[in-house]
Amino acid sequence: MEIEQNQRNLRLVIRIGKHSLSFASIAPALSSAPVTFQPYVVKSGMSMAANLREAFKGADLRSQDICKVQVLMDVPVLMVPVEQFQEPDIVELYRYAFPGHDQDAVLYNVLPDLNAVTVFAMNKDLKLVVDDNFSDAKFIVAMSPVWRHLYQRSFTGARNKLYGYFRERRLDVFSFQQNRFKFCNQFEVNNAHDILYFLLYVWKQLMLQPEHDELHLVGDLPEQEWLMDELRRYLQKVYKINPSAELHQAPATGVKGMPFDLMTLLTKGR
Repeated sequence: MEIEQNQRNLRLVIRIGKHSLSFASIAPALSSAPVTFQPYVVKSGMSMAANLREAFKGADLRSQDICKVQVLMDVPVLMVPVEQFQEPDIVELYRYAFPGHDQDAVLYNVLPDLNAVTVFAMNKDLKLVVDDNFSDAKFIVAMSPVWRHLYQRSFTGARNKLYGYFRERRLDVFSFQQNRFKFCNQFEVNNAHDILYFLLYVWKQLMLQPEHDELHLVGDLPEQEWLMDELRRYLQKVYKINPSAELHQAPATGVKGMPFDLMTLLTKGR
């Protein structure tokens, strides 16, 4: 694998999902290829840390050419209101909410515009691989740029809006009220029927109005036509977000296979 970086001041993003690994970069504006995206074929018999180490061996990553490194982590997140956040408590809180992470590093991001803190875990060996290669890498929850962008979108119109973002058998469902989350949760889904169930369940839980409020979906939805038809049996205003139109035809939106969270990060920033 080769990552082009014949220009200095390159911004590199490493996206790590449950079963996926990819690299994206933004070169200076004068570059002929301002955005590159290269998925890495994850070997199932190896840990993600070992896969990342192998990926670095085959990649042309000259640290002197890179001005900024961000690691986008698509992992389960514990949301904590800013006013209740206490840094000494985050490890215990996260491991209580998500058992099985006793050997992981627990990190956090502050989202001041949403009055929330995202707490998440990362395998210590995986973090060590990144730290060994880049001294100042920033670790970010993959949903952060999506939340921030769609939060701003929520100001358009007077209707309440519920959002769903699907990728890698995960469905994030969230809604905003004023300058904070009204609802935010992630569900493991196996098919379009699961997506339909959770969306309608949350809609009912939030007491949204089927004839007035809006549902907006983004991502590579399974059985999309069937799913949209079924949702419209119950809700009048169901929309599929087009990334190209949503992000004003930014270069990242034309890159095949790039997840929406990565498009948003590269286009809008953290």
